[in-house]
Amino acid sequence: MKQRNLLLIGFLLIPILAFSQIREVQGMKYLDENKRPVFRGNVIIPNVGEYHVLKCDFHTHTVFSDGHVWPNVRNQEVWEEGLDSYAITDHVEYTPHKADVNVNHNRGYELLKESADKSNLILVKGTEITRNTPPGHFNAIYINDASGFIEDRATNEHDKAAVMKAAEQDAFIFWNHPGWQPGIEGSYEWIPFVDDLYKNKALHGIEVVNGFGIHIKALDWCLDKGLTVMGTSDIHNLVAHDYDLSKDYVHRTMTLVMAKERSAESIREALDEGRTVAWASKYLLGKEDNVRALFNACVELMPAHFTETRNNGSKINHYEIRNNSDLYFELSLTDGSTNKNVTLYPRSTQLITANEEAASLTGEVVSTYVRSDQHLKVNFPLN
Repeated sequence: MKQRNLLLIGFLLIPILAFSQIREVQGMKYLDENKRPVFRGNVIIPNVGEYHVLKCDFHTHTVFSDGHVWPNVRNQEVWEEGLDSYAITDHVEYTPHKADVNVNHNRGYELLKESADKSNLILVKGTEITRNTPPGHFNAIYINDASGFIEDRATNEHDKAAVMKAAEQDAFIFWNHPGWQPGIEGSYEWIPFVDDLYKNKALHGIEVVNGFGIHIKALDWCLDKGLTVMGTSDIHNLVAHDYDLSKDYVHRTMTLVMAKERSAESIREALDEGRTVAWASKYLLGKEDNVRALFNACVELMPAHFTETRNNGSKINHYEIRNNSDLYFELSLTDGSTNKNVTLYPRSTQLITANEEAASLTGEVVSTYVRSDQHLKVNFPLN
């Protein structure tokens, strides 16, 4: 009874305490408690061996091209969402706000550099080379100067020269959303123009995931050509406007970069070496070695904690399978006799059983793609 009375008093005090939070200054009352709290969400992904897993978005837009926000909003979003690095990649050839915003292809970066440094974020300088489709759009990051690119795209005459301007700056160049207009002939194909860039070492990666679209053919191109797998948001509006962030596993699309250290130089080295995985909420896409290393760093099967003897004399071992990350995994497993579908939500544990005589649990991580028609295969030894 005493505890119940104390609880009742506590509940009665809640409105008083809440009301007392109203700040009063010179006859004004301020409802500070109604402000949205500002904090950085920590995205937990364990190191993969010697590498730090950095969360990166290298395709975003502002009002300096066709985006809807001032550059500082991009910095705020990236910081709050727990990313490590990003780039403003406004279009060179497409500036629909030019009647209201002076065209200056370097300005977004200039406005953000100090804010990014203060926020402990790695801002990479970039631009989007926006040619007609085909051949389409190309992002160039790690550039020195976003001015001086070729803006004329009335014909395809200057397409190669436009991209090579970025190559002259030793940029990391990736082909954006190759399947964004699949109805246009040659838009979602490995066309001679792209092959020429590739052979001239002026193409280093492809956007396998752009926003809400998985360009699944591009994954195979990356694997077959040794190109880096990229995932980006290509965000134009507010992230919270486009993504349903009320769901635990939903976030902007990004690239997970396995870097030796948290620096711009290490990120570039990892991009050049292809140590990336595209992350789109529930889904992970990349080269098998990279996806496997990431999965193994995040998921562990614990030793059996209980053995159950059934009426027929058979024995069943009980295990915990843990996800030590903010990634999301769906597994389809078997112990040789029964199938088991397991969903590992971010930072969660599930219970799983296997026959005592089973040597291993095998199957696939169906929320991953290591080729357009293949999921990551896994094997958990039980002995």
